[in-house]
Formats: sequence, C-alpha cells, structure tokens
Amino acid sequence: MSTGASSPAPDPGSRHASRSTDGLWGELIKRVSLGDQQGLAELYDHSSRLVYSVALRIAGNPADAEEITLDVYSQVWRLAKDYTPERGSPSAWLIMMGRSRALDKVRSRTSRSQHEAPIESAFDAAAPGESAEDSAIVSQDRRRIQLALRDLSSDQRQVIELAFFSGLTHSELAERLGQPLGTVKTRIRLGMIRLRSALGASAATAGEIA
Repeated sequence: MSTGASSPAPDPGSRHASRSTDGLWGELIKRVSLGDQQGLAELYDHSSRLVYSVALRIAGNPADAEEITLDVYSQVWRLAKDYTPERGSPSAWLIMMGRSRALDKVRSRTSRSQHEAPIESAFDAAAPGESAEDSAIVSQDRRRIQLALRDLSSDQRQVIELAFFSGLTHSELAERLGQPLGTVKTRIRLGMIRLRSALGASAATAGEIA
C-alpha cells in the first residue's frame, strides 16, 4: 500500500469499528488475565498483524519481527492481569509493547538504526496468517492515523516520527535536530494533544512519547 497515494475519504464507520475492535480485544485480555490460553490464541489471531507491522518497521526484517511478536504475546500472558483501560486502549497497549520490544532488539545489535519513513507506513505489512476481516479493520485504523498525522505541522510530525521509530530521548532529539530542548518537548506535547483529540482512546503513542 503506497503512502504516496491520495488520501481516501474518511469512513464514517471507521471510528465505531475501531472502538468495537478494542472492545473485543479488551474482553480477550480479561480472559487471558484469568489464565485462559484460548483467549490468548484468539487475541493473537485478531491483533498480531498490528504488533508484527510495528515490529517489522522498527526491527527491519521479518525474522526479528516474528520473534518480537511472539515475545509480545508471552508478555501479554504475564501482564494481562495488570492491564487496565487507564493504561490506554488494548490496541495502544499492544502497540507500545511491540515498539518497546522492537527497540530492545535494535539496541541489542549494538547499533541504533534510524527509521524515518512516514509513521503510517508502520501498518502496511501483513502478518502471517492474517484474516481478511482483521486486515480490513487495521486498514480502517491506518486511514484514521494518516488523516490525524496530516493535520499536524511538519515540525510536530517530524519529532513524533523520530521519537516513535528511533526511541531517541527528548535530549537526543534536540541534539539531532539542532533545536532547543524546550522547543522539541513543546512540539511533541502539542502534536500528541492533537493526535489524542483526533484519535480519542486509540491514540496509541500518546502515553509513551509525550
């Protein structure tokens, strides 16, 4: 899916579909928290494409992305009992675990790769065994993310993309961009406020980057 294509018309049902998806995933996480292995398998079937896509975008190769995805669901099995909606929507929780594990993988190679393609392209890759229904749902989420990001200023978008994909600290971002630390922090904060407003509870990166 090309990120250079013209933006599709907003889907009036996409926000509802995303909320419904998070509702289903939330119920599955509750089942996992009670030790339900079938609940974990169903959660994996429904949501692994999202985790795999983020992992692939950051780690850079399918083998690592598959390993990271499996690690994330092992982590879900251990941490589901601690999950609460206050920590973010289920999709946000899974995405941030995938991002964290992928950055750990990159750092373990002793070099920090820089990935600066548009952030919405993180959701282009298909996970092994993905169903057509799950692909359609994630495509709806991706359109919402594209539209929200295009409402940001270029400066806000730049720092958010760098913070998400590279894992740079605010100080490292300021040094790399040649900008005052306060300016970088303000751009990130204002950009995340706008994303939260546009995406509501599904603003997946808000808790970690802001």
